[in-house]
Amino acid sequence: MKRLFAAVIFICFTAVHTVCANQPEAVVTSAVPDLNLTAKSAVVMEAGSKTLLYEKDKDKELPPASVTKVMSLLLIFQELDAGKLSLKDEVTVSDHAASMGGSQVFLEPGEKQDVETLIKCVVVASANDAVVALAEHISGSEDAFVQRMNQEAKKLGMKHTVFKNACGLDEDGHVTTAYDIALMSRELTVKHPDVFQYTKIWMDSFTHKTKKGTSEFQLSNTNKMIRQYNGCTGLKTGSTSTAKFCLSATATRNHVDLIAVVMASSDSKSRIKDAGALLDYGFASCQVVEDVTTAEEIGTIKVEKGKKDTVVYPEKITAKITRIKQKDGNLKKEIKIDSLTAPVKKGQTIGKIIYKDGSKTAAETDIKSMESIQKMDYLSSLQKIAEAYF
Repeated sequence: MKRLFAAVIFICFTAVHTVCANQPEAVVTSAVPDLNLTAKSAVVMEAGSKTLLYEKDKDKELPPASVTKVMSLLLIFQELDAGKLSLKDEVTVSDHAASMGGSQVFLEPGEKQDVETLIKCVVVASANDAVVALAEHISGSEDAFVQRMNQEAKKLGMKHTVFKNACGLDEDGHVTTAYDIALMSRELTVKHPDVFQYTKIWMDSFTHKTKKGTSEFQLSNTNKMIRQYNGCTGLKTGSTSTAKFCLSATATRNHVDLIAVVMASSDSKSRIKDAGALLDYGFASCQVVEDVTTAEEIGTIKVEKGKKDTVVYPEKITAKITRIKQKDGNLKKEIKIDSLTAPVKKGQTIGKIIYKDGSKTAAETDIKSMESIQKMDYLSSLQKIAEAYF
């Protein structure tokens, strides 16, 4: 249960500009430049708020090629975070997984690899065989896994997306949009940032283990932007003869996190150029400001049925808020504190500081306990009674 602890505070930033809206309804800038993109469809999104900074035919349904694997990876990392899957779990490659064409690492039927190795193969080398092996391991079959992909797409509001396979090979009706790709890319990277330890790998290798013996296989990242664009952190490339050249690129500079998506660029170099132009425009459109919330603003946070009646939290809590240039206005800050009953753990979230632009949430910062408070026992109860009366 939550309770509003402090009065709403309006924050006026006269030298800067308003916070990004939480739900994008249109491109935020009034004069959108022509970025001369070869891509048929493109967006750049500020990841924290989901604000679209630029779009070109964002809802145009197109084949995504291996950018499909962003959704597959999202489901894989959900399983990992839920404890249903371990990086060390052993996966046996099926005949079906080994038969995948396109980009692959040439897994053989019956070959066994651990989950982490297969994730590297998917993220770095865009391996179709590896992602299908993982899909089958998680859901029993690729078809069952694809059903989950489509369910997750609906949950995320991906209104123009239908997945027909887990890897992105061309198939009639297998389509999505630049905007929908940005949504699933955001969900993956914001909720599961561990993916970046794989997307940043430039070169790696793994060992094939088959009945014929062992052999080394080199992995080279298909996303050349991680070496060519300052601040690039990922995410996923894709290309087929039908889809042309696609990319979901993530990048961070000065605490601003962006997602640029291009679909159907004319060639590999144009794909990188298009994504770079989108990111350049996005970073030029954003800036980060700080707001400090003090303990004086928050006040005393009480704990029920604990050995202590109040909990200690940081004296100052700093929030970094990404703001869009060329929009002026006020932010509204709300401080919400949980109704706390012991026990309370050190590091537990005990409240939130919420920044709003109108009715939309622009940013949130957690208030965390700096101590553990045990549940009141019989002796501590007697002590409190004694202190109250004597």
